[in-house]
Amino acid sequence: MTPADSPAARPSPKTLPGEAPPEGPPALPPGRPAPPRPRPVDLAAWLRRPGDALARSPLAIILIEDAAEVASTLRHHLRAGFRKILALSPEPLAPGQFPDDPGNRIVNLLFNSRMPGSHVAAVNAIIAAAPADSWIHYSFNAEYLFYPFSETRSVGELLAFHAEERRRAMLTYVIDLYAPDLKRFPDAVSLDEAMFDRTGYFALGRPDRQGGFRHRQLDFHGGLRWRFEEHLPPDRRRIDRISLFRTEPGLQLLPDHRLNIEEYNTYSCEWHHNLTAAIASFRVAKALVRNPGSRDQIRDFRWRNSHPFHWNSRQLMELGLMEPGQWF
Repeated sequence: MTPADSPAARPSPKTLPGEAPPEGPPALPPGRPAPPRPRPVDLAAWLRRPGDALARSPLAIILIEDAAEVASTLRHHLRAGFRKILALSPEPLAPGQFPDDPGNRIVNLLFNSRMPGSHVAAVNAIIAAAPADSWIHYSFNAEYLFYPFSETRSVGELLAFHAEERRRAMLTYVIDLYAPDLKRFPDAVSLDEAMFDRTGYFALGRPDRQGGFRHRQLDFHGGLRWRFEEHLPPDRRRIDRISLFRTEPGLQLLPDHRLNIEEYNTYSCEWHHNLTAAIASFRVAKALVRNPGSRDQIRDFRWRNSHPFHWNSRQLMELGLMEPGQWF
């Protein structure tokens, strides 16, 4: 599903629809130019001398696959409160693709994020270089992390509470977004008119090697991956992703967005429900309208259960697409 050629980028609004005003470092005084950004270097070279950047947890990794909504993606994760954001792109990002970032929290690094399995190579290299117990989130451009009460609470507060519950990873559901009219939005991306499926989600037991099912693990399905599953290989039809986790020696991300330590892949602890999060993502919609095997067969993503996306956590919680657990 990795997109190949980059569509032209459209200007992004200063805030996402329904998004709270920005927080964080104050803007530069009027008339004062922003300091020049350092020239991007290769990810592998940067990891040999990252300075204190990897010690600034929580850390976000954004893999830039194409030009769609790069600025709005980075801006959204700045507002969430990530202390450092590594924007990995095959070519240096253009000045217009950077949001306002007075604290210089965004680091653009060169990495072939278009190659198959790029998330595995990049995330595992960063896990190996980061201090133990660092919180890491990874996602792609045109993907937006939401968690319970994300309009008023930072991602740092979220993860501090999660750690107090002795959890080292958080399950996230990838909720497919899509534009309502592919004639007006041929790349399937529209922030102002984004839609998603409000029903059609389900879970199946996750088989183990002994013919049974893994404890506290499920395979979740729904959205465009379910409705257009004939265009997706079986190993890419799940919507669950362990995209928030805490590093430890030997930890590795697997190609199917799980981790090699089984407890990291569980949806909750044994004694009560835990927090879960969601990633609102245009990634599958972009791939379906671009890939040769599907682009000529899909005229519209809308169906009777399409619903406008309101860009807030309450809507996702009310529909059961993420769980507040004990965090009130």
